[in-house]
Amino acid sequence: MTKELLHAQEISIQFFKAIEENKLIIPGKSEEQLSEEVCDLALQKFGIEQHWHKKIVRSGKNTLAKYPDNPPVRIIERDDIVFIDLGPIVGNYEADIGRTYILGNDSRKLKLKADVERVWYEIQKWYQQQTVLKASDLFQYAVKEAERSGWEFGGEIAGHIVGKFPHEQPADPGSLELDVHPDNHNDMFLPDANGNKRHWILELQFIDKKNEIGGYFEQLL
Repeated sequence: MTKELLHAQEISIQFFKAIEENKLIIPGKSEEQLSEEVCDLALQKFGIEQHWHKKIVRSGKNTLAKYPDNPPVRIIERDDIVFIDLGPIVGNYEADIGRTYILGNDSRKLKLKADVERVWYEIQKWYQQQTVLKASDLFQYAVKEAERSGWEFGGEIAGHIVGKFPHEQPADPGSLELDVHPDNHNDMFLPDANGNKRHWILELQFIDKKNEIGGYFEQLL
């Protein structure tokens, strides 16, 4: 499964690069319009027809919103901060990609974008050195790294599993066992019910409430 998930991620990363190359993120466009154009690009250029979770395009103060929220649609402004979070299905396998974009040269926003990406890779390196790790401990580690960089951690979770679509669901509906959540004390290296290795997404949302900005970076851990 790892090979297929890595392929789904690589295609999705190419897709996100194409969003930049086609200059889709511009002032004066609504988040909803950008979402529609991004999904059209996914279909036309990469043959991506389905997304396994809701499509998120957020700008300005909406970048403070948590995943379950549905803030009012904004119009993207000059010098705005924007992040996109999509779950493309490629070859019947799930990707989950999140990236932050900066319009203009605001130093605080540029630092936020750089920090959330840098810390993502630092946490990935740390994670890969572990053999036993509670999901709750990874969550707290992400919170501390956000604070160490001068930000607040903005998400309710710091990741979740992915797999062949649709991915594994918890035996108990409402359980947090497949999320990187502060109340999930299960070992992330435990196999699934069929004895297969689980594959995790790491998602980081760093926020600055005072300046009403948030940065996001997400992909396969």
